[in-house]
Amino acid sequence: MTNAPSTAGSAARRLPSTGVITDRLDRPMRDLRISVTDRCNFRCVYCMPKTVFGRDYAFLERDELLNFDEITRLARVAAAHGVEKLRLTGGEPLLRRGIEELIARLAELRTADGRPLEIALTTNGAALAVKAAALKAAGLTRVTVSVDSLDDGVFQAMNDVRFPISRVLEGLHVAHDAGLGPIKINMVVKRGANDHEVLPMARHFHGTPFSLRFIEYMDVGTSNGWSLDEVVPSAEIVEMIDREMPLEPLGPHVPGETAARWRFRDGGGEIGVISSVTKAFCGTCNRARISTEGRLYTCLFASTGHDLRALMRGGVDDAGLAAAMGAIWGARDDRYSEVRASLTPALRAARPKIEMSYIGG
Repeated sequence: MTNAPSTAGSAARRLPSTGVITDRLDRPMRDLRISVTDRCNFRCVYCMPKTVFGRDYAFLERDELLNFDEITRLARVAAAHGVEKLRLTGGEPLLRRGIEELIARLAELRTADGRPLEIALTTNGAALAVKAAALKAAGLTRVTVSVDSLDDGVFQAMNDVRFPISRVLEGLHVAHDAGLGPIKINMVVKRGANDHEVLPMARHFHGTPFSLRFIEYMDVGTSNGWSLDEVVPSAEIVEMIDREMPLEPLGPHVPGETAARWRFRDGGGEIGVISSVTKAFCGTCNRARISTEGRLYTCLFASTGHDLRALMRGGVDDAGLAAAMGAIWGARDDRYSEVRASLTPALRAARPKIEMSYIGG
């Protein structure tokens, strides 16, 4: 990991007349994902397997985490750079004590032209039934919930802590009733583990207010034992569903959207597929990530981050913090998913990557 960035002699690229920073590939920074904790109450096999994150695993101490003042400050500076959307991640963000207070602070922020920021949160849904109303009242816009199977045996095998799917489904409906929609459901599809659950998931959420997203199993971090053979291509998923429930393609809601969207021809809603492995979307990626301890990463598959916590705790003013963030994004040229296929398995394995539980999804 890198030290705090130097901004001497650096000038961020900006879009004409807007002040929005762009990177070397002319991608603006619009979306900031903030990991608020490295802890999780699940041990999903593709993210925090027990073999690595066992009882003796050393999580970050409380004073190593960004506090709410620091998170709010970073979000405020990012909004001035053109960020319009914040997503709170983890670990499991609902484990962060006082998360509602943080959301309330972030809800007071505005974009450069005076609009409220969109504030989203990704959760495993374990605490959603209890917290949904308070999250909405604090100012949360919407939630995305991870659901990898509707079969309780498969679901518990994947979360590896015997947590029942019924409690997550209850949380979904409570969150919907609280107004945290449209709610997206994320399913990471891993061949041989839960790929047989694709059609049951599509059937279950067809005709509901929930939007299902299928995510290709990715090589995030180094602890999940990723293999290309375990990736189910999105095209295969779409074909599987289309045979039973005909689909038609939809355009993106906004530039840089990660999911390719498909609508059920009978009007029963939509699905999305996120094809980071087989159909990379690096060219439109507008997402920056802040780790739990305040490092700025410019790619989900990054090897290094830039220590903004050290700058803030060292006394940098907002202008200096803004210059640092601008310099980091302005130097960005990441496109790992586009070049992944050109790397040999040995090169992919040797390339250091940050764990998803640390950087957020």
